[in-house]
Amino acid sequence: MHRKLTVRDLRTGNRARVLRALYFDEPRSRQELAGSTGLSQASVSNVVGELISEGVVVEAGQVDSDGGRPRVLLRVNPAHTAVVGVDVGETHVLVEVFDLTLRRRAEATFPMEPDAHSIDEVAARVLDGLDRCLRDSGARDVLGVGIGVPGFVERGLVYAQTVGWHGVALERMLRAGTDLPLFLDNGANTLGQAEVWFGAGRGTGDAVVALIGSGVGASVIADGVLYRGSSGGAGEWGHTTVALDGRPCRCGARGCLEAYIGAYGVVERYRAVRPDVPVEQEAALAALVADGSAAARGVLAETACYAGLGVANLINLFNPARVIVGGWAGLLLGARILDDVRAEASRHALHRSFEQASITLCELGPESVALGAATLPVADFLAGGGVRRTAPSRVG
Repeated sequence: MHRKLTVRDLRTGNRARVLRALYFDEPRSRQELAGSTGLSQASVSNVVGELISEGVVVEAGQVDSDGGRPRVLLRVNPAHTAVVGVDVGETHVLVEVFDLTLRRRAEATFPMEPDAHSIDEVAARVLDGLDRCLRDSGARDVLGVGIGVPGFVERGLVYAQTVGWHGVALERMLRAGTDLPLFLDNGANTLGQAEVWFGAGRGTGDAVVALIGSGVGASVIADGVLYRGSSGGAGEWGHTTVALDGRPCRCGARGCLEAYIGAYGVVERYRAVRPDVPVEQEAALAALVADGSAAARGVLAETACYAGLGVANLINLFNPARVIVGGWAGLLLGARILDDVRAEASRHALHRSFEQASITLCELGPESVALGAATLPVADFLAGGGVRRTAPSRVG
């Protein structure tokens, strides 16, 4: 049985429509907001008056109108509150503080050993970074903390098989050090939301955003909505099988895509033909991309082959308008092999689906997981029409 909508529900819905319109397409006048939201001029004026009185929206100058009085332009107030984004990656923990419109104000990075992921150490570094960044930014009012993690989140517990986490209570551990609202989600999902909001996925409702770092994942957006699966575990693209009884993967299986295109696997193959490469993973991958030797070209060609196969599988499964490749390793490799990836994908994907899909690189840079994580509390704020939650929240 459907719950009957109340006046409060309608008011929240109206506020959310106006606030989202301003957030993603500012500045706008009241008249333009009425046209884009479908609300009456009176409703828009009432909502705008409330949002201005609360400090969520501010005036942003005037624009001449056709024969009438100048129209006042409006925008979301960046200084209304701060928001935090955290990337719990395999090579680092990155904490960033943003204003409400997601302009960066402070950041702190803590290197991590790729094979050592003590949950106690990760939690301590997140809390340390949070304290440091809030102090450096001078932020006194914080909307919430979004956290992108490896694996997936189910009821606040993190399941990341490749780093040895099974039902890790990261949210509870962080709760011991902060009372700010916490929003946890898979890092590929946060990257995907950032690209759909501000980057290469903007303007499309059907996209797959592939994150290639030490590991590999994907965010699947269908009709504008992130597809999560039954328990939040959808999008584990890196653990689809591309070679029967193939190379061993860190998850314990064999032949996973991650073993062929993730930085961990690519660098391992490079070391097999060139033992003197740097120890640090990102430096080793950069050396591979810059290496013009036949051995290095062979490693890159094999990587492009499997990446193209993986992208073709995404195209055949989800029929996206765009496949967007990101992550620090994806961007580093993509600068060199993206054309080869496209060519290989064309050989494996269904012809019509391939013709309809563009394959491109992320636009927001290698550190956009933290930016995407910051969108989690912002999305909650927008959906609530600018009203904050009074209790901690989680996504997964």
